[in-house]
Amino acid sequence: MSSVIAQTRFSILDRSRVREGHTAAEALRDTVRLAREAERLGFHRFWVSEHHGVPGVAGSAPTVLAAAVAGATRSIRVGTGGVMLPNHRPLVVAEQFGVLESLFPGRIDMGLGRSVGFTDGVRRALGRDKGAAEDFAAQLQELLGWFRGTSPTGVHARPAEGLTVPPFVLAMGEGADIAARAGLPMVIGDLRGREKMRRGIDHYRAHFRPSLWASEPYVVVSGSVAVAATPEAARRLLLPEAWSMAYSRTHGTFPPLPPAEEVERRTMTAKERGFYEAGLAGHIAGTEEQVADELETLLKETGADEVLVTTSTHDQEALLDSHRRLASIAGQVRATG
Repeated sequence: MSSVIAQTRFSILDRSRVREGHTAAEALRDTVRLAREAERLGFHRFWVSEHHGVPGVAGSAPTVLAAAVAGATRSIRVGTGGVMLPNHRPLVVAEQFGVLESLFPGRIDMGLGRSVGFTDGVRRALGRDKGAAEDFAAQLQELLGWFRGTSPTGVHARPAEGLTVPPFVLAMGEGADIAARAGLPMVIGDLRGREKMRRGIDHYRAHFRPSLWASEPYVVVSGSVAVAATPEAARRLLLPEAWSMAYSRTHGTFPPLPPAEEVERRTMTAKERGFYEAGLAGHIAGTEEQVADELETLLKETGADEVLVTTSTHDQEALLDSHRRLASIAGQVRATG
């Protein structure tokens, strides 16, 4: 087994997915429980996400949830994947991360994205439109300026000013170019579009400008990784998310995750089936040996510094088992590499 896995950091992004038959409150508590397990297993960082008005996602306030996660853990890095900067004033974001860093010094990451809402209704409720994302680069510079105390307003962000909270750019579309020009670490996904991912990484590395925040490129690749005793069991982990994604593409709303056995029984239209099958393709899934081989290929192709695992499923115990098996893959390589 190659030592390339041993040289790579592994982290988890949990989107606090609501499961059929369970509440949003349970989903949030599951996130905190998973963070504790991730820390015990030796994952490098644990991130939470921002979604608004989505029935199947409980994580709508990432800095609040990050505070709960950091308070429930002791050493793992905690952050956001990400705060959607166009939805907020940069000063307020700086203040929130300043508070987090003050409470949990040396453990907080600031992952930032440029999405402006899942639907037109959500965007209207947030007071934003699709054009807000076009100002992301300027919003990013304003945010970083609050930490350096360089705002032309004469206002100072308290307690953020003077603190160092590592920023990451979630690269979707133009994100790779923005991350490169800003000299920031980049998070790029998903694993289903490998060629597009590689082009984004190549562009980022070729155009990277060293900054106060990062002296050289740093690439985090993100996507679903499912590990189980058999290939069939690993694939079943992916079924609930694939069905929910197919439903959202055909009905305009992202539902709670159903159990895998229900997904297998459901009748789908041809359009739904197409999205569903596409949603199952391209992920890394299988036994420990299969996943190790696929990870090795991915890391050699991308030269990534870190893998951010984004797997969601209905069966929480199976998800925990998958993360344990993934940690075992990395741990065994490190022990023998």
